[in-house]
Amino acid sequence: MTSDVIEKDPLIGDVAHTSIKEWCDLDYSDKKGAETVVKDYHNYTRRKWLFIVICIFAAFITAGYALTVGDFDIGFFESYEILWQHITSNIVNTKYDYIITEYRLPRIVVGLIAGAGLAVAGATMQSLLKNPLADPYTTGVSSGAGFGASLAIVMGATVVSGQYSIVINAFIFSLIPTFVIILVSKIKNASPTVMIMAGIAVMYIFNALTTVIKLWADPNGLAAVFRWQVGTLSGASWSEVPIMLVITVAGYIVLQFLSKKLNVLSTGDESAKSLGIDVERLRIICLVTVALVTAAIVAFTGLIGFVGLVAPHIVRIFIGSDNRYLLPASAIFGAALLVIADLVGRTIIAPTVLQVGVITAFIGGPLFLWLIMKKDSKVWG
Repeated sequence: MTSDVIEKDPLIGDVAHTSIKEWCDLDYSDKKGAETVVKDYHNYTRRKWLFIVICIFAAFITAGYALTVGDFDIGFFESYEILWQHITSNIVNTKYDYIITEYRLPRIVVGLIAGAGLAVAGATMQSLLKNPLADPYTTGVSSGAGFGASLAIVMGATVVSGQYSIVINAFIFSLIPTFVIILVSKIKNASPTVMIMAGIAVMYIFNALTTVIKLWADPNGLAAVFRWQVGTLSGASWSEVPIMLVITVAGYIVLQFLSKKLNVLSTGDESAKSLGIDVERLRIICLVTVALVTAAIVAFTGLIGFVGLVAPHIVRIFIGSDNRYLLPASAIFGAALLVIADLVGRTIIAPTVLQVGVITAFIGGPLFLWLIMKKDSKVWG
C-alpha cells in the first residue's frame, strides 16, 4: 500500500510529503491514525483550491474596478450593467458603451491574458531549471523580441509589411534564441546549466545587436524602441486578443498536462529517469511551449518584467510547489497582479500614465527582496 501511494504521487507538496512519510511509518493497526493522515491531506488540498478561488474572485473584482477608472466617471455596478447591455444588444448609452467595450475592456482582457501567460511560463521555467531566478525571459526570448521590434521600428526591416509588422518581427525573432538553446542542448545535453548558459549567451548577442540599432536611430525611433521595451497595455485592442488567448490557453493546457512530470523532475534528473521520464525531451517540450506563450505575449505588449518571476514565488508561499496547483494559481494571481499594476500606472500620477512595465518593476523589486529575506522559511523549494 505504501509503495502505491508514493508511486501515484511522487511529489505533492511539502505538507503532503510529510503526510506520505507519516503514512510510511504508520502502524496500520492504528486505524484512527491512518484516517487522520488522510484527513490532513484532504484538508491541505482543499486549502489549495480555496486559495485559487480567492485569486479568481480578486481578479474579477480588480477587473471590474479597472473598468471604472478613466477620464469618464463610470460606477462599478454601472460598468457591469453597460457590459451586460452590450452582450444582450440592449445598449442605452452608446458613448459609455464605446468607452467600456472598445477602450477599457480590451486593455483589461489583454492584461489578464498577459499576466496569466507570463506567470505560468515563469512557474514552469523555475521548476524546469530548478532555479528560483528563472523567468519567461531566461532563455533570451526578450532579447530576441527586442531586436526584432527594433529592426522594424528603426530600420523598417520587417518580415511582412502592414499593421502587424512590428508584432510579427518581435514574435519571429523571439523564437530564435529558443531554437539556438535546443540546438546546443542536442549537441551537449538538455541540463538546466546548459540551457541557462546558452540563453545568457544568446541574450548578450541580441542585446548587442539591439544597442547597435539604437545608436543608428533618430530621437523618435529611439523613443519608440524604449517605450516598446518597457512594456505597456495602452493601445490594446480586440484584434490582439484571439492570437494571445489561443496560444496562451493551448500552452497552459500542455504545461498543465505535464505538471506531474515536472513534479517528478524537481526531485532530480536521476530520480525522474528511474521512473521512466525522458528528461531531455520533457525539458525541450516545456521550453518550446514557454517560448511560444511568451513570444505571443511580448510581441503585442512589449517586455513586461517581474510578473513571471515574482508571481509564482508569492503563490508558493500559500500552496507550496506542487505544479498541479501551482500553475493554475500562478496564472490567476499573475493575471490579477498585472491588471493591478496597470491600474496603479493609470492612476498614481493621473492624467499622466506610467507604463505597466515600470509599475511591475516597482512592485516586483521590493517583493523579490522580501522573498530573498524569507528564503530560510522555504518559500521556494
